Amino acid sequence: MTAQQYDGGRVEEGTVGFRGHRTWYRITYPDGPADRTPLVVLHGGPGMAHDYCLPMTALGADGRVVVHYDQLGCGRSSHLPDAPADFWTVELYVAELRNLVAQLPVLAGGFHLLGQSWGGMLAPEYLLAHPDGVRTLVLCDSPASMPLWTAGTTELLSRMPAAVRHAVAAHEAAGTTDSAAYQDAVDAFYRRHLCRLDPYPPELAASFAQHEADPTVYATMIGPSEFTVTGSLADWSVVDRLGGIHLPTLVVAGEYDEATPGCWQPFVAGIPGAVAHVVAGASHTPHLEVPEEFRRVVGAFLRSYEEH
Repeated sequence: MTAQQYDGGRVEEGTVGFRGHRTWYRITYPDGPADRTPLVVLHGGPGMAHDYCLPMTALGADGRVVVHYDQLGCGRSSHLPDAPADFWTVELYVAELRNLVAQLPVLAGGFHLLGQSWGGMLAPEYLLAHPDGVRTLVLCDSPASMPLWTAGTTELLSRMPAAVRHAVAAHEAAGTTDSAAYQDAVDAFYRRHLCRLDPYPPELAASFAQHEADPTVYATMIGPSEFTVTGSLADWSVVDRLGGIHLPTLVVAGEYDEATPGCWQPFVAGIPGAVAHVVAGASHTPHLEVPEEFRRVVGAFLRSYEEH
């Protein structure tokens, strides 16, 4: 059984109110008894919608509820393309998650928290603000610092073919990052360091399509691309605050991940007892590229901290 083949049992979808807007959620129940601690999945981007994380429902195959949601500004949650740039903050998304947790009875007894990419930046911020209720932390393909992320992706970009490097440099200098040539160069980088499957899985394609339809959040908080961070997160870091996290923590990354070791190793060094697993042959989406290994490693970690 692969992650893509597991759809779970009953699925519940709905929305909860948040500051006059709506947060969409999906709860996937297991086929049998839900006798394990629920898992909440935080998607990346910011602004990439949950779809590409849906294969993580496979982590519920051993008897746990898996909760996905679309963060404000993307997917099936409220879109606010005219909101001012200072509306989109880390604090906003921490508050949104807190509101969602409070309104879903299935999470009242506690839950595991898994963040992928940007979701793994949001997860420690949430824990530092609201440590109650979270049982374990899983950080997948995530940086502990955006300056460290940028240093890593700059190094990865320097190893790309000259045509890709020159297209990126020329179009960023000219301010033409919406051009087809620039997007082709970004795609070449993505296919080496974001997802090495060809074609892209439909779940990832769906998240990309939603992002293209409304890039507001990503453009504001990140910028034109993964390796050119000019948005409000450019100076973000949690490195100096990681000692405040006291939960079992698993850090997962791909061998070719755009989240390079230099940007995720601070999680391992800074969170007491944190452990890391590097997925051979994978890049930024090992849950899509090597689903069996991802499910085995993460599932074993979650089970090791559950009581029956």
